[in-house]
Amino acid sequence: MADAPPPPPGSVHASFPHDSAEGHVAGTALYIDDVPEPARTVHLAFGLAPVGHARIVKLDLSKVRASPLVARVYTAKDIPGINDVSPVAGDDKLFAEDEILYPGQPLFVVEALTRDAARAAARLAVVETEPLPALVTIDQARAAGSTIEPAQRMARGDAEGALAAAPHRLQGRIAMGGQEHFYLEGQVALATPGEGGQMHVLSSTQHPSEVQHLVAKLLDIPDADVTVEVRRMGGAFGGKETQAAAIAAAAALVAHKTGVPAKLRLDRDDDMALTGKRHEFDIAYDVGFDGEGRIQGVRYDLASRCGATADLSPAINDRAMFHADNCYFYPAVEIVSHRLKTHTVSNTAFRGFGGPQGMLAAEHLIDAIAEHLGLDPLAVRRANLYGPGRDLTPYHMAVEDNVAPELIAELAASANYDARRAAIAAFNASHTLLKKGLALTPVKFGISFTTTFLNQAGALVHVYADGSIQLNHGGTEMGQGLMVKVAQVVADVFAVPVESVRITATRTDKVPNTSATAASSGTDLNGMAAFRAAATIRERLVAFAAGKFGVAEKQVQFTRDGVIVGTERLGFAELVRMAYLGRVSLSSTGYYATPKIAYDRATHRGRPFLYFAYGAALSEVVIDALTGEHRVLAVDILHDVGRSLNPAIDLGQVEGGFIQGMGWLTTEELVYDDQGRLLTHAPSTYKIPTAGDRPRHMDIRLWEHGRNAEPTIHRSKAVGEPPFMLAISVFSALTQAVMATAPGKGMPRLDAPATPERILAAIDELRRRDA
Repeated sequence: MADAPPPPPGSVHASFPHDSAEGHVAGTALYIDDVPEPARTVHLAFGLAPVGHARIVKLDLSKVRASPLVARVYTAKDIPGINDVSPVAGDDKLFAEDEILYPGQPLFVVEALTRDAARAAARLAVVETEPLPALVTIDQARAAGSTIEPAQRMARGDAEGALAAAPHRLQGRIAMGGQEHFYLEGQVALATPGEGGQMHVLSSTQHPSEVQHLVAKLLDIPDADVTVEVRRMGGAFGGKETQAAAIAAAAALVAHKTGVPAKLRLDRDDDMALTGKRHEFDIAYDVGFDGEGRIQGVRYDLASRCGATADLSPAINDRAMFHADNCYFYPAVEIVSHRLKTHTVSNTAFRGFGGPQGMLAAEHLIDAIAEHLGLDPLAVRRANLYGPGRDLTPYHMAVEDNVAPELIAELAASANYDARRAAIAAFNASHTLLKKGLALTPVKFGISFTTTFLNQAGALVHVYADGSIQLNHGGTEMGQGLMVKVAQVVADVFAVPVESVRITATRTDKVPNTSATAASSGTDLNGMAAFRAAATIRERLVAFAAGKFGVAEKQVQFTRDGVIVGTERLGFAELVRMAYLGRVSLSSTGYYATPKIAYDRATHRGRPFLYFAYGAALSEVVIDALTGEHRVLAVDILHDVGRSLNPAIDLGQVEGGFIQGMGWLTTEELVYDDQGRLLTHAPSTYKIPTAGDRPRHMDIRLWEHGRNAEPTIHRSKAVGEPPFMLAISVFSALTQAVMATAPGKGMPRLDAPATPERILAAIDELRRRDA
């Protein structure tokens, strides 16, 4: 007799492939541009402002309308509702009306029979304008007092007194550029009108509910008449949290006006020109410390370029303040943040949401202290870590789950930090043109939306009479593996194979009022909501089985090889069929709201995060002092994901996040002209990392001792954003390498991204400097 097949593996804390992995490789995973276009679909293209800040004197669209295959042209006057696609402030117009705020701002949209015809016609508009003063840079906006909101202050203790009393004191600054999201799938939407004025929108968005709300407001119809659907995005990284709304709204406007489906897919150049980026920052610091490098007081002054409208800039700049401490305790601290309004495209969410900028300043400050005292930077980092009696953040939240010291110690030992540092010192002493640098930097990243009401999620689970399961929730898939993780959670509830759970598209008519899939909280929120929905059904099945077989409910157990009911063993599908015939509901919603969090933005005090995710990275680099070129030679990473739901997915997120962060800090440079026009708007001029930039040695490990102290889904931790900031170790290592070209001359003036030009300039300035 053949052995029985082994039971399926446990559904959680196990590696499963991404649910779309085979489809990605085979080309069968459908994105919006792959969906067969309905009959009579028309194609759209935005007409973009050709100049920067200006008053519109005349907009002549006669040549546009006369262009071949063009049907109609729509401007702000054609909007039946409110001309606004902003997430919060009501200041983002779909189409400019009287004033152009930045180059590339949409002025109108063309409807044509083909995409190419629409794009060609959109460039034929004649726009007569009256130039207005353009504030493009941080310095220009700051001098003019141009802000999107008043400066914000976060403080604890007497920073000025601590600075004055400290044995050592340093001032410095660092600037860091923005970053283009460069998602593989560009911005796209397909709107299809329904009966009675209803609208269905396929949108490549991280925030279906927000798109639903904004489309409804633009069309002057109820939210219930708009259904937004997204099965997957080809990347997003924050760039489709608010930016997708304009594309969806324009498509819906034309579909609403014509009664036929309308599709808008942006050209890559236009996509880069009219969508927001990561915020660029200029951060100054004043720090006092003792002879061991232990900080006694610090003051930060943060200034960021927000762009022409508010978008999500208030929350993003708040997050930069939250992470200006990283893993370090400041006995006395003051952080002031200036949110500057410029005549450039409004910057927006990007992986880390302001956290990377604040954290980079903290690590730069630590490097400066170490250089000043002639100490190992890692020793200074360890001296300043949070610990017992030193556990209060600048926003007065206690750090209760601090594992940074353990992570750092384990990584330093396993990656041979001390021996490698000595070897690099010897290498630098014997080489003139090539110089190496080594840095180990930690990450502490808060997990939750800092806008408290967003920390909620819903899910809908159906169990069908044949035992198959359908899953729907408010999270969106952008390649990060959210869908398979939540499917694992549901499969685990019923002790069935993950393949039994059918993942479906996110739709606003299934789960309403959802939050964006952002803030690294997608699995925390939606996983718990789906767990609760599935657990409700399981409870009904338990009660039914106990009653039918006359046993206590505790004698009903869902196991990997069937459902045990007293002395009976049933297949899951068998029990489900019985329950259906017994008139038991096999469908349930689930809801979850993050506990414990509360934050008062007026005073910048409270607990904005449920917990922190931690990690540490050790990076080794080499620079060529003749050309400024560099290479990342080796990277060792130890990252805390709690009890990983899916180690394979989490490892992919860590690697991808690190490489993307490395790009931000080294090669990805946004260049604007004096009118705010983006000059690096294609891969020919904007350089993201390639496979060749990946270090040859890259060892990534998930921390074996990880476990979330908070009752998150299966004690896991978020993994989407925190690994991005591990790449700060690369920038710190480059800083060390530049210092090695002129020992004893102090900290180099190296800003991010550390392009060859910037590295050469930093070397030159350092060598010319008096010791």
